[in-house]
Amino acid sequence: MSDIGQSVNQFIVETQRTHSSAADDLTGLLNDVISACKKIANLVNRSSILGLEGYASSNNVQGEHQKKLDILTNDVMVEHLNWTGHLAAMVSEEIDDVITISEDYPKGKYLLCFDPLDGSSNVDINLSVGTIFSVLRCPEGIETPSHEHFLQKGTEQVCAGFCVYGPSTMLILTTGFGVNGFTLDREVGEFMLTHPNMQIPEDTSEFAINMSNQRFWEPPVKRYIDECIQGVDGEREKNFNMRWNASMVAEVYRILTRGGIFMYPLDSRIAKQGGKLRLLYEANPMSFIIEQAGGVSSTGRERIMEIQPESIHQRVPVFLGSKNEVERVVSYHK
Repeated sequence: MSDIGQSVNQFIVETQRTHSSAADDLTGLLNDVISACKKIANLVNRSSILGLEGYASSNNVQGEHQKKLDILTNDVMVEHLNWTGHLAAMVSEEIDDVITISEDYPKGKYLLCFDPLDGSSNVDINLSVGTIFSVLRCPEGIETPSHEHFLQKGTEQVCAGFCVYGPSTMLILTTGFGVNGFTLDREVGEFMLTHPNMQIPEDTSEFAINMSNQRFWEPPVKRYIDECIQGVDGEREKNFNMRWNASMVAEVYRILTRGGIFMYPLDSRIAKQGGKLRLLYEANPMSFIIEQAGGVSSTGRERIMEIQPESIHQRVPVFLGSKNEVERVVSYHK
């Protein structure tokens, strides 16, 4: 077991030594991603000073109005990772097409999917936001990856992680050997191991969902939430607390530290688009992390990481967190 206070770089190197499947260039890629996240943390922290609050004049590929920081943090990720030689290509929530690696730079054997600033609507009100990323292997023999090469099931992920830019900046990371949390020590500029071997309790009395969408939910979700709200007077015979931050990274971090269930279900308004959250750079990486910490992640009808993606911006419903509560919601869907 790794020591508290160990730097993330030392942790990654020692993990590589212990598990022969971890390659040197994955270590380099992770260090590049972490470096980009440090810069994003600084931009978020100084956004008011730098005049980066508010909306830009553009929409992203999903037609959502972009924050200024959505665009800038996407640029940070691309600029930090384009030239390093560890990636064959990237996809981002903010960009319609595959982000290719310039012909001027060497190409690596990995693909990166990322959401540069999850929960960006929270920036202007000083609440937690974050960055989510997922690493896939580029198929052998492919020098210029296209959409189809990113359409891998979540079970094929090599690594997944996210940063939370809150009261402290946290990095959560899995390479398939458990989940570990690191806190950014700003005095030395390093992420230090503070939360080793994170585990999610199987039971919980806390749920997170956007209640303003209640009238659009499917019957199984309405049933589950009604039971939670009825508390000790209802079928469950215990009280529940509700949380909602409008930031997936904040919700998942809370679940990793004390348990809970996070839900963004299908509803009648978004049924045609398949859900709200994006499979490749939100649902899959978070599902990988949740499962590695002993939790469960599902659409309500199937395990998220077993979905065969059909497009790089595909959306899905998401239920994830403490095992027994997620399985209860799944049973209601059945």
